[in-house]
Amino acid sequence: MGDAELVERARLGDREAMADLYRAHSSRVYTVVRRLAGDDALAEDLAQDAWIRAFRKLDLFRGEASFGTWMYRLATNMALNRLRRRGRRDEVEREAEILRPAASLDDAVINQRLLAEALDRLPPGYRRVLVLHDVEGRTHEEIAELLDVAPGTSKSQLHKARARMRELLEPGSAEREANGEA
Repeated sequence: MGDAELVERARLGDREAMADLYRAHSSRVYTVVRRLAGDDALAEDLAQDAWIRAFRKLDLFRGEASFGTWMYRLATNMALNRLRRRGRRDEVEREAEILRPAASLDDAVINQRLLAEALDRLPPGYRRVLVLHDVEGRTHEEIAELLDVAPGTSKSQLHKARARMRELLEPGSAEREANGEA
């Protein structure tokens, strides 16, 4: 059964259809909000809230795009709005996040973990632009509209985000930051 039929059944209150839609699209929704939030627990809350809103607002889905695209946009917009309201994460919490990968992990897992942790350490504005542009493939014009900034601001933040990522990914950067040297 395709998404269109599942959406119609879900609109009528069919919980099985809702569960099928969730199973089909929850991974992608979580992935995008996790990248934007930089925090597992917050991402889980954001994804859950997006799904609740989607099922409450299913009558607004017009089918002009696929359900997956609509859900992805809804989750992205909800996450960005919540993160705007939430503001910056507590600086004490940020300083406690020191990069120390386990020695038993293979290189690919270590690199993925280092990248994820470096991304989490970016200031929220930089992280959002970097994720939306480099990971999600959005244009600066789309990012500007989503974040309510000028396209030039998006370009500037992307440049700064990439530079900061390079710094964070340099060998020994976590130890330097922990020692107050960064």
